[in-house]
Amino acid sequence: MRVVVVGSGAREHAIVASLVKDHEVVATPGNPGIEEICEVTDKDPESIDADLFVIGPEVPLVAGLADRLRANKKLVFGPGQDGAALEGSKAFMKQVLHDAKVPTASFSVFSEFKAAKSHLMSYPGPYVIKTDGLAAGKGVKVTSDLDEAIEDVRLKLSGASFGESGKTVVIEEAMIGPEVSMLVVTDGASAVALPVATDFKRVYDDDLGENTGGMGAHSPVPWADQSVVDEVMQRAIYPTLSELARRGIDYRGVLYAGLMMTEVGPKLVEYNVRFGDPEAQVVLPRITSDLGQLMAEVASGRIESPVTIDKRAALTVVLASRGYPASPQYGMEIKGIDAANGQVGVTVFHGGTKKSGRGLVSSGGRVLSVTALGDSLNEARDAAYRAVSMIEFEGMHYRRDIGLRAISEGAKSSGVVS
Repeated sequence: MRVVVVGSGAREHAIVASLVKDHEVVATPGNPGIEEICEVTDKDPESIDADLFVIGPEVPLVAGLADRLRANKKLVFGPGQDGAALEGSKAFMKQVLHDAKVPTASFSVFSEFKAAKSHLMSYPGPYVIKTDGLAAGKGVKVTSDLDEAIEDVRLKLSGASFGESGKTVVIEEAMIGPEVSMLVVTDGASAVALPVATDFKRVYDDDLGENTGGMGAHSPVPWADQSVVDEVMQRAIYPTLSELARRGIDYRGVLYAGLMMTEVGPKLVEYNVRFGDPEAQVVLPRITSDLGQLMAEVASGRIESPVTIDKRAALTVVLASRGYPASPQYGMEIKGIDAANGQVGVTVFHGGTKKSGRGLVSSGGRVLSVTALGDSLNEARDAAYRAVSMIEFEGMHYRRDIGLRAISEGAKSSGVVS
């Protein structure tokens, strides 16, 4: 099967790395890492002939690329613009959750500063303020400081911090507990849960600093066993699919459920409409069955093939540019990727790199995702950090605590849900 993968990040590199085992793959626009394992092109995906199209990032999904491809009789893995609104508008997503009776935080939506400020002043916090639109994972402010919350709302609603994406905000009840990322593939009616993962959103160790697109991840997760997966499928995923169908939305692709494990059980934080980044880098390497066949079945509207999972654990560490997430610095020469890739069980996925006259240089905030498989989460972590130590570029920074909490709770890949 000839498959076109749309995108240029580490997530797309992970998708391609899984697909090339069984299929011919073309990536557009791809990146230097992807170029090493398949054909890359800068052609518009709508001008390429293929059996299946896989749309990686959220931006083209929200912009309706899947709809345009389907209008040309193409088989597409990824929701149409109507379904992609689950990520394109948090206000829409929260309304869907409300109507589907999915457990989630209480919320209010505001476009006027005065009303939003009054709402914030009506309760003691903590305060959770989100941009309605896309913000590359950086549009969430969580704070217990009322003045800081009010200023964040002012900057968002004025357009100063996130432009049009922030001119409507969702203010939510704060939820407490460890987070879980549950990625589900669905043909619109049936759904299959992939291995659970957890990511690390804050830029610094111990969950300090600003939110990012994700600084690392691991799979499996000790606080999300099969009973949690079953509960989320029954209380969140299937009710959401039913509500989407009621609205006339035929959703085919990934439904990524971001969950908070609260004292009263898992609650839905948000949905994304594509594979997570960096979750894809730890989930997809654990899938041992034919990913392309599964994606084609999803796109066709009928999942039939079983999904088989590697019992090993996976962990990824994101290497970021100096200044990320606020003001990343680019153009730094990168060394050591080949040595890291040469380690057993290690794959370095490119997220923000490009070729230059000086060789490979950084071109994004999250530059590389160093991923390792191991018989236990501890082994995967050791391998990933050994590989990280072989890579260098000026200003490189990364979290050093990826997986520590899970390991301290005795996580072993054979003892938790796959």
